[in-house]
Amino acid sequence: MNRRERRPSIGWSWHLGRIAGIDIYLHGTFVLLLAWLGWVYWRQGGPVAALHGLTLILLLFACVTLHELGHALTARRFGITTRDIVLLPIGGVASMERMPDDPRQEILVALAGPAVNLLIAAALWLALTLSGGDHWADIGLLRGNLLQNLLTLNLFLAVFNLLPAFPMDGGRVLRAGLSLWMDRPRATRAAATIGQLLALWLGFLGLMYNPFLALIALFVWVGAAAEAGSEEARSLLHDIPLRHAMITRFETLAPDDPLARAVALTLETTQKDFPVVERGRLVGVLTQHALLRGLREAGEEAPVGRFVDTEVERATPDEPMDAVLDRLQHCGCRVLPVMEDDHLLGLVDLDNLMELIRIENALRDRQ
Repeated sequence: MNRRERRPSIGWSWHLGRIAGIDIYLHGTFVLLLAWLGWVYWRQGGPVAALHGLTLILLLFACVTLHELGHALTARRFGITTRDIVLLPIGGVASMERMPDDPRQEILVALAGPAVNLLIAAALWLALTLSGGDHWADIGLLRGNLLQNLLTLNLFLAVFNLLPAFPMDGGRVLRAGLSLWMDRPRATRAAATIGQLLALWLGFLGLMYNPFLALIALFVWVGAAAEAGSEEARSLLHDIPLRHAMITRFETLAPDDPLARAVALTLETTQKDFPVVERGRLVGVLTQHALLRGLREAGEEAPVGRFVDTEVERATPDEPMDAVLDRLQHCGCRVLPVMEDDHLLGLVDLDNLMELIRIENALRDRQ
């Protein structure tokens, strides 16, 4: 039987390594960014400018990685793990299992990233001071030295991320601060509204002066709406035990069953992932991805046991549904078996929880 190993890639990303036990990935679109910037720099100043510009971008994204590690390692102090960090052309994303419930802890986690950028800027300032260089002269992507440019960019990252709008760190600080005076859903809605007002202001400035600000405004508007919707979903599920919404009618497979049986059940039912049970004990889950891989590699008569994922996260029937929702969104898994005393009681997946959220919203609207 297969055991799930660390994934070599995440959605068009390459695994760069591990820092402090956290996997670091580089998204494929980052390579396109480097190619485009290299071409722009080359046209403006030849090979020297291209080398300078690309080196600066790589150093900047090293700082972005340290920024995300600041979030992740601070969250670890509060018992929150980070699955991975993905570097994108627009920045980095740390996949934490959740944000702290304590607003004070959330403020510390959110501020840790900008604090790293400020520390880097302070170190660069010190290096320039000791070398007798000018801190601010000739700052630009194609002029000045790397230390000057990197100092400015780290200050920009710190200030930009402290804007009081989702999905920036400042939006989370604002929400956490408001949570000290009101419940979290209301604080999230208030912070999202403030963020969207800021987005409107940035959009106006973008139309008047700089189109880049309009793109930032769109990014902020979408991020604020997404955070508000996500928090609304969590509030609907808060403190509701999973046993009230788990799937209890489902099909199982045995390790010796051929993949053809999984194919037949997939077509006959709406189920896509199947618990694999042997002598009443859960062995693992045959995911739809593993089923398709098995069909390609071995055909319909291959045993299910060759492709079952034996390292699966599990839920308990009394676990709050909002916590399960967070786990499903960050664990990289499609379904969680619901277990009690090694007995398989049911299944839960994102579709199941989203359906419950739609039902609860309908009932709330009627009231």
